[in-house]
Amino acid sequence: MSHKAARIGITGLVLVLAFVGLMYSTLSEGTEYYKHVDEVLASPAEWQGKRLQVHGFAKDVRQKPGTLEYRFDVENNGKVIRAYYAGIAPDTFKNDAEVVIKGALQADGTFLVNEDGIMAKCPSKYEPRNTPTLTNTGTE
Repeated sequence: MSHKAARIGITGLVLVLAFVGLMYSTLSEGTEYYKHVDEVLASPAEWQGKRLQVHGFAKDVRQKPGTLEYRFDVENNGKVIRAYYAGIAPDTFKNDAEVVIKGALQADGTFLVNEDGIMAKCPSKYEPRNTPTLTNTGTE
C-alpha cells in the first residue's frame, strides 16, 4: 500500500470515529423516555435516575401555602407515583387533569419534576354529541 493511500485511509478512519463519537454523545445526552405511570412502576429500578416523561392523571394536588411548591400524585391504570414540583404550574393543572411530567424517578419511588416540567392537557370545550347512526333502509 502506498504512503498516500495509507494517509487517506487513516484520515477516513479518524473522521468516521469522530462522527460516531459525536453522534453517541449527542444522542445519549438528549435521550428522554415517554412512559405511562403503570409502565414505569412495572420495573421502577430500571427507570431510576433516567430522564422521563410520565403520562397520567393528576390526583390529590396540594400546594404548600405561600410557596410555589406542589405535591401531587399521578395515576394511570390504578398505579400511582407521588411527584414533587417547585415552580409555576399551568392554569389547567388541577385534580383529574391529564398531565405529562418531565423529570426523574428517585430511589425512594417519588418523582422529582423538572422546572417547567408539567404539561397539563386543556379540557375539551366540546362534548361529543350522540349522533344517530345511519342505517341502510333499502331505499336510496
